[in-house]
Amino acid sequence: MACLITLKQEIKTLEAVFPKNHERFQIVSASVDELNCRFVGKNGKKYDIHANITETYPSTPPVWFAESEETSVTNAVQILSNTSGMDNHVLNQVSILLRELCRLHCVPEPPDIALLKLPGPQGSYRLPDRHDDDREMDDEDEDEDDDDGDDLHLDMDEGESVAKSKVEEMDTEHLATLERLRQNQRQDYLRGSVSGSVQATDRLMKELRDVYRSDSFKKGMYSIELVNDSLYEWNIRLMSVDPDSPLHNDLVLLKEKEGKDSILLNMTFKEAYPFEPPFVRVVHPVISGGYVLVGGAICMELLTKQGWSSAYTVEAVIMQIAATLVKGKARIQFGAAKSQYSLARAQQSFKSLVQIHEKNGWFTPPKEDG
Repeated sequence: MACLITLKQEIKTLEAVFPKNHERFQIVSASVDELNCRFVGKNGKKYDIHANITETYPSTPPVWFAESEETSVTNAVQILSNTSGMDNHVLNQVSILLRELCRLHCVPEPPDIALLKLPGPQGSYRLPDRHDDDREMDDEDEDEDDDDGDDLHLDMDEGESVAKSKVEEMDTEHLATLERLRQNQRQDYLRGSVSGSVQATDRLMKELRDVYRSDSFKKGMYSIELVNDSLYEWNIRLMSVDPDSPLHNDLVLLKEKEGKDSILLNMTFKEAYPFEPPFVRVVHPVISGGYVLVGGAICMELLTKQGWSSAYTVEAVIMQIAATLVKGKARIQFGAAKSQYSLARAQQSFKSLVQIHEKNGWFTPPKEDG
């Protein structure tokens, strides 16, 4: 609980030192789960950078990602995945990030950066509007009539209610899945058989947690299954598309014919995620139109390196695919050979598609190519 209180204080400090109108660095929005920042470079060019604060914070640093693919930004963000100890705290993370961004963009560091000091023994800077609330924070025997103690108990109650509400947002089954994944990761680490990367694993854990809390997921618009309990391969059943579309009618008919009422997508992630897009393909049923290629790959610029942004969430990708299928007038091919779709054929057709569009652009793709 002390970690949560400290985190909330650090966020208050950031918002006070770097408000939304700061000339060099701005805290656009902040919570105990997420930090949204904006760096203002030369000539006023703005770069949006985000951080996801995971459940293992501050043992592990926040997971940072930038909307810009410029190396001057991505290189600065990448440094933050290698911190440890006190440098995992958001105040120090922002300090490291801002100094590196200023260096890479050849702009002077704002003097305000000196105010980013952790409260308590680690730093001398007192947090704005806290006054003496920080003293004796860990003293649980403090007199209940003391005003500072009342403030502390209010903070603790608020933190407990936040934690409780987040737990209640998920079904017990999904909480168990997340806990099982954490245990598996711990065992892999102890055995020295860690797969993927810390960056990708942390981001995917947050993505999965956000999916479980999502209204779209809870309403049954789609479902998620991890293949072999791996965070790096997801089977997604898309169960809801525009009810006025021919594809919706085809799904109704599919349920009558085969007892299946969804489009099965397979999504795989590399260890460079979220800086590289996932590979997505249709597994079942066979579809014509809808920008679905031979083998089941999907023709979408968003799913290519040049069209991808690390800010995209998995749910946003799922929703965009659903919209693209409808826009492209996708229809289910009843009776088509299921062998048409395979991972190898999907990868090959997608590779060819990317080469075509890299030469000709993405403005008016031929229907036969996606």
